[in-house]
Amino acid sequence: MARIYSFEGNVPVVHPTAFVHPDAVLIGSVDIGPGCYVGPLASLRGDFGHIALRAGSNVQDGCVLHCFPGADTVVEEDGHVGHGSVLHGCRVGRDSLIGMKSVLMDGVVVGEQAFVGAGSFVKSRFLVPERHLVAGSPAKVVRELTADEITWKGNGTAQYQKLAQRCLTGLHPAEAATERAAAPAPARPGEPEHVTLHAYRSR
Repeated sequence: MARIYSFEGNVPVVHPTAFVHPDAVLIGSVDIGPGCYVGPLASLRGDFGHIALRAGSNVQDGCVLHCFPGADTVVEEDGHVGHGSVLHGCRVGRDSLIGMKSVLMDGVVVGEQAFVGAGSFVKSRFLVPERHLVAGSPAKVVRELTADEITWKGNGTAQYQKLAQRCLTGLHPAEAATERAAAPAPARPGEPEHVTLHAYRSR
């Protein structure tokens, strides 16, 4: 389990079906819902306000979630937050995707099934429309998403939900080997391999 810290009587709450990496940090008023995945080096710091991950959402490696006093930072059901992103006092809507290395400032609301492009800076109080892509620095509305793009996102989130369950039983501290005894394991038979959006479109 992660490094867990109580702060002024507030103890983080982690659902037993969620996976939080041992090198992640949870402080104070933090709720992690069923089936969530929290990656290594993520920091969820509920010392001023409240941090909540709803069921099936994921926050990947190196993300930071925080907020001003009295505010909340919330990732709704099936929300997907890419590596290295910063969420501060914002709300990520159900089934939405936050691209890697994005920054979402205070008061931002991401609508349901919306995408924030990788590396975007989303200014305070910006409203991301449902089922739309925003991107850039500062982020602007680019276009409406296609049904294929939303399906692709759902597949990726499902892979993280499966990964959370796999990690609960399959992740263990280990010493490095000096050589590989067998070929790396392939993708699990019968499961759709999650690929880049470009590769998905070319199928």
